[in-house]
Amino acid sequence: MPAASTSGKAPLVHRVKHKQQSWFSKHIAEPWDRWSLVESIFVRKEPPSPPRSIHINQPLPSEWYHRKGHVKPEHHYYTNQIVTSKYTVFTYVPRNLLEQFRRVANCFFLAIAILQFFPKFSTISPGLVILPLLVVIAITAAKDAYEDVKRHQADHRVNNSIVHTLGGGEYKNINPMKAKSKTFSPRMAMPLKKSKKAKKREAGLANGSAQADVPPPEPRMGGADLNRVRSQVSTWEDDPEAGDSPKELGWQRTIWEDVKVGDFVKIYDNEQFPADIVICATSEEEDVAYIETKNLDGETNLKSRHGINGLSHLDSAEACAQAHLRVDLDAPEVSMFRLNGAVVNMDEEGHDGQAEIHPITLETTLLRGCVLKNTAWVIGIVIFTGNDTKIVQNSGATPSKRSKVERQMNPQVWVNLILLGTIAAVCAIVDHFNEVTWYQEQAYWELYADTSGDNPSVNGLVTFANALITFQNVIPISLYISIEFVRTVQAGFIYWDHHMKYVRNGVTTRCLARSWNLSDDLGQIQYIFSDKTGTLTQNAMIFRQCSVGGKIYTGDGETPDTVVQKKPQPASTPSDSGSSQPNDANDEVKVALPKEVLAPFHDSRLDADLEDHESEQSRILHGFFAVLGLCHTVLAAEPEPGVIEYKAQSPDEAALVQTAADVGFIFRGRDKNIVKLSTPFSDEPDEYELLHVLEFTSARKRMSVIVRKLDEEGRLFLLSKGADNVIFERLVQDSAQKELREKTDQDLQQFASEGLRTLCLAYRVLDPNEYEQWSRDYHDATVSLNDREAQVEEVSARIEQDLVLLGATAIEDKLQDGVPKAISDLKRAGIKVWVATGDKLETAVAIGYTTHLLTPETNLIIVREGNHSVQDQLRDALDGFFGDEPLSRTSSRASRSSDPAALERINTGVRSLVGRDNGHRPGGFSLVIEGHALAHAFDTPETNDLLLDLSTRCNTVICCRVSPLQKAQIVHLIKDNLGVMCLAIGDGANDVSMIQAADVGVGISGEEGLQAVNSSDYAIAQFRYLTRLLFVHGHWSYYRNSSMILNFFYKNIINIGVLFWFMIYCGWSTTYVFAYIYLLFWNVFWTLCPVLVIGLFDRDIDDVSLMALPELYRHGREGSWFGLKRFSYYMAEGVFQSAIVFFFLNYTYVTTSTRGDAWDVYIYEMSTTMAIAAVMVANLFSGLNIDAWTGWTWFGVFVGPFLIWVFTAVYSIIPPSSFYTGVYGNDVYLFRSYAFWFGWPFVTILALMPRYLFKTFRQNIIPDDIDTMRLVRKYQPDVDPYTHPLLGGKLGDKGLTGLVPEGEDKEGNIALKDMEPKASPGAVEEGRPEMPTRPSMSSARFGVHSSARGSQVDMSTGLRREASRGFGFNVEEHGVAVARMQSRLSEMSEHSRRRRLFNPMLRPVAASPAQPSSAPFGISRIRERAGSVFSPKKRERRDTVATHRSGATAVTTGTDDARDGGNGGGTGSGGGTPTKSSGGGIFGRFRHGSGHAEGEDPTLGRELGAGQNIAPPEPPRF
Repeated sequence: MPAASTSGKAPLVHRVKHKQQSWFSKHIAEPWDRWSLVESIFVRKEPPSPPRSIHINQPLPSEWYHRKGHVKPEHHYYTNQIVTSKYTVFTYVPRNLLEQFRRVANCFFLAIAILQFFPKFSTISPGLVILPLLVVIAITAAKDAYEDVKRHQADHRVNNSIVHTLGGGEYKNINPMKAKSKTFSPRMAMPLKKSKKAKKREAGLANGSAQADVPPPEPRMGGADLNRVRSQVSTWEDDPEAGDSPKELGWQRTIWEDVKVGDFVKIYDNEQFPADIVICATSEEEDVAYIETKNLDGETNLKSRHGINGLSHLDSAEACAQAHLRVDLDAPEVSMFRLNGAVVNMDEEGHDGQAEIHPITLETTLLRGCVLKNTAWVIGIVIFTGNDTKIVQNSGATPSKRSKVERQMNPQVWVNLILLGTIAAVCAIVDHFNEVTWYQEQAYWELYADTSGDNPSVNGLVTFANALITFQNVIPISLYISIEFVRTVQAGFIYWDHHMKYVRNGVTTRCLARSWNLSDDLGQIQYIFSDKTGTLTQNAMIFRQCSVGGKIYTGDGETPDTVVQKKPQPASTPSDSGSSQPNDANDEVKVALPKEVLAPFHDSRLDADLEDHESEQSRILHGFFAVLGLCHTVLAAEPEPGVIEYKAQSPDEAALVQTAADVGFIFRGRDKNIVKLSTPFSDEPDEYELLHVLEFTSARKRMSVIVRKLDEEGRLFLLSKGADNVIFERLVQDSAQKELREKTDQDLQQFASEGLRTLCLAYRVLDPNEYEQWSRDYHDATVSLNDREAQVEEVSARIEQDLVLLGATAIEDKLQDGVPKAISDLKRAGIKVWVATGDKLETAVAIGYTTHLLTPETNLIIVREGNHSVQDQLRDALDGFFGDEPLSRTSSRASRSSDPAALERINTGVRSLVGRDNGHRPGGFSLVIEGHALAHAFDTPETNDLLLDLSTRCNTVICCRVSPLQKAQIVHLIKDNLGVMCLAIGDGANDVSMIQAADVGVGISGEEGLQAVNSSDYAIAQFRYLTRLLFVHGHWSYYRNSSMILNFFYKNIINIGVLFWFMIYCGWSTTYVFAYIYLLFWNVFWTLCPVLVIGLFDRDIDDVSLMALPELYRHGREGSWFGLKRFSYYMAEGVFQSAIVFFFLNYTYVTTSTRGDAWDVYIYEMSTTMAIAAVMVANLFSGLNIDAWTGWTWFGVFVGPFLIWVFTAVYSIIPPSSFYTGVYGNDVYLFRSYAFWFGWPFVTILALMPRYLFKTFRQNIIPDDIDTMRLVRKYQPDVDPYTHPLLGGKLGDKGLTGLVPEGEDKEGNIALKDMEPKASPGAVEEGRPEMPTRPSMSSARFGVHSSARGSQVDMSTGLRREASRGFGFNVEEHGVAVARMQSRLSEMSEHSRRRRLFNPMLRPVAASPAQPSSAPFGISRIRERAGSVFSPKKRERRDTVATHRSGATAVTTGTDDARDGGNGGGTGSGGGTPTKSSGGGIFGRFRHGSGHAEGEDPTLGRELGAGQNIAPPEPPRF
């Protein structure tokens, strides 16, 4: 329905209609797919498990039992048996047959075969008739059986893996379990293995001693013995508690499928966890376990888990056997990030006199599939088994995807079915009337045609059935198998393409096609949705800058003394655990650079400030790096003496902790809950007691730790790090913090504009009394089973208040090689690229410029939460930029006094914003939308359609601060509403939903693991390989498959066409014109090879041209090679050619005798000529459609004619004494006939002439781009498509500047003629020299210089920004960004600033004097705050490098009030360059008159923050 206008007028935007479901899909296809006899018969759906209570050495509650004494079914738990196979010995045949006959084609061919089992409809042997169908079914069944055997083998290996559970003695697990499934697979015999204890006992008995001298396991003592050293045995054989006999209490060897809920299990180092287990005790004194979750989420970084404090005494078999516990848990759920439960220790009394309760969270749980690493052993309690485990609940199969070509082929199959039915009906009707007429005329062949089974009334139905048999080849049975075969080979071509082979550290990664049926979809992609981190970037970090106390440290590129180059090490041993401590002596330790960190950080100015121990800046730096060194979850290992290596869960954390170590704040590891940190201020490491860790979540966007420093004072600290907006709103409210916040906010803006990932650090000194009360509340919240997450969040937020800001960090996530060029090529190909990321808006946009997603001429439209609703912003953006009506935000929405940034368009005499040039600006428009605004946009259908309309009018879209669910939603927004082909690419677990939602999902084997790869259709190693995957393999596959399918339909039409035309001469009796064996072999031998050759080897253009000219991808993107139009053409060709073959040869053979003796010819003489001619025409027609001729092509085209010639020669001499053939003697009468040797060449040439003339005209008179390039490559092979000025050399430049639309003609073809270079109008402003970037910002980070940025408008406030050399997002609510906007701080790089500083000739000339501004944080405020830092003397100092450079964020508002004064005061463009009044930016039409830019000295404010500290009161030493 149309969108309602808020003003009661007609809708402002054209509403995009949602894709309507066809009648066929709604009433036939989908009901057929939903109906599944297989599911109802063979699949048993289990109900979800309820919340549970696990009893250990406790009787089950009486209410669990029936009156007969049996435990109720709802209290039985799933077994730990995993069954992923579909078939068993008994269900394989019926289930597989039912699944295969869900295909309509198989049902059709089965019905045809059954018909021919009746003598009345029989053509040849019924067994021979059904043979093709049996072959197809057998091949498919064999493939299914092979896949299922592999599943059985995998299940068998997993279910029969060995684990060690507590057993023997009097211990018994009474928790009830369900029965295991019967897979009819033989059970593996458990390998015989004895522990060393048993071997010693046997050795002692063999020596005559009464018993082996084996000491019993040491019993667990009381609390006073808590600090004794635990056993470090890491194998069952070495464990003194190993149970060698079922009667001996100990750790018995058990297979996985026999593990029960409530079992105590002991997992040894490098063993997998068989179920979800809650940790009781570990080999580490602090009950910490280190695990690898690669099997769960693909991440290879080690993660730490810790035991439940109240269960640490359960570290032996005897202690476990004597424990009395009850474990209460919520129902199993899919979420990988939530687990609520509590364990009640009946042997421990709490402070309230009741049994003590301890919380169970994911941090105390080991999930099935994870592997224990660097920990000798773990003892735990099984809480979830089998289908209740999280890995099984999240192991849903990847959605079944069908290619677009296959979906388009279904209507074509139905067209052929309708054609078949029409032909059969015509034959039946005409035959009926003929027989009635002949019967009335008493024709002799109608004698006795009056019986119940043979009369004119019945024979019409018989003829209908016979016609279905005769013309059944209109539906090619071999088509589906041929398509699968071709796509399988195409997947191999993709895998073996050496251009997409990535070698790193000796490991080769190839492009892997995980879904073989989507290769042609790669050639039709219209939208690409990409993640940023790890997809466009390397997910390898460099700590670039930090702002501490208002001062920026940028680093000098030197290597700190504490860093040592990492050498190849042998495999990790248990001694390399995260708790292992380096020597605590005074000897110096080195830190090996983690693989996630590309370079260390060093800044001589920072070292100098640290050495000034009495200064305020030194104290702030101490607190800043102490937070970096303590607030994290990094593990510290010691691979070699004196060398520490950090193992982090994310590259960001590794970079932060490594930077702290580079500065001298070295994290030395953790001993129990004692954290050690070396600092430059003391010889011995400082020790802190880790009290609480408030974990980072996507909702909290921050992490905090509470520590107590172990010194005389014993102070409590809360250390926090998180997103700037989250930290800022929790800062203490005082003037010093306000100033530091404003200064840090400006620094964060600068960092983000350079594409850096930012984080804020803060701390708080806690009052002991407040902490004690908070600690009790936090414990109560963690053990609550009702709404635990909300309670924990509320309690955590209560203490994370009144923080003191220390500063901010800026980390660079390096771009992958070739990303800017890849995105430029994708845009040149006409593909719309969307980037969805969780980063902040400024960072996402800056990365957009560095990756060429945004170009210098791009005009940004920003939509986010602000002063106006999201609906108003979307509507106003559509109207203001693409509509036909003027836009005005008047006082009805917000008064001018309260909204100084009101947006208003008034006719200024300048060309209207929505005038004739709409959509023709260089670079066009790009939309940037935040996650909160995106959530509001999806709330209602109206805003959903507004977003759809606006986004489809923009060239690119960047979605920032989005969740995984929102990533999938934006894919569905485009895919479901527009019906276009979408590709999603990502590398992390948070990209899985987006990858599965798209038509084609691509996973990158990156640093974030393999979960995205495991859920994808194609896996590549680098983003840049996506271009070759699409432009070459996608283009070729779509072209090949389309041509193959169309030629498949065509060759069957020419076959049945000859049969149909003969109906005219046989009384429509469905008699075959030629021997049936020629019809039987038509799709097997005569015409199969050419279409297979097309699908495998044909290509319309070479790969070099496709990569050099991405514009050639247009043909596939527009779907021009497959559709109803081309299908109709090929069908018409088949009808025409069949008519030529039949009627010319029929006339030749019928009008006169072709024999030398003048006898009449036999029908098979004529029909054999027709068959050979039809085969020649069909094969040569396919050959005419082939563009690339190779040896295989020649073989495929001519093998069919060769076979039919040889077959005819042999088949014609088989005497009737062997068996009747009907063509015996053709070797004499056929091959000696002039009609044969003249007839088939004549009809072949005549039939192919139209196609030949059409292709000649098409390629030489009206060629398209591909035809032209093919001629260029043939006749001018020396031309390089990449660099030639009329080819890639020209278009490549245009691709980087966003001028692709001008490089195409009205039909979208490349303008290969008259392509003169044109200057980019917005790349460099007139009179301004190009400014180089500093080395750290070159090439890998910024493909387009930051000085070339387009204009932008923020729809949330209406503020706009003209195109300028700087980047600055200038609008946020509550006045923070307005202050930032007017601060006049430059965003120039350090290299550029120094160049201008020491070369006066490069300084721009100031514009007209500035208009006065009453902004609360304008340039006057900067002068007031910075004092004398603007003096020339201080500007010459080297230590004031590039903290905040000159320049301005050009902002102009649309009202006189805002321009004359107030918060929206207008400012000039950066560097003093005046803003042009005649359309200098896309927002010029919102101004009254031309206006003047503020012309302040660009050097002002250059050194703000350099050598000056805006800091809180003196903080205490950490």
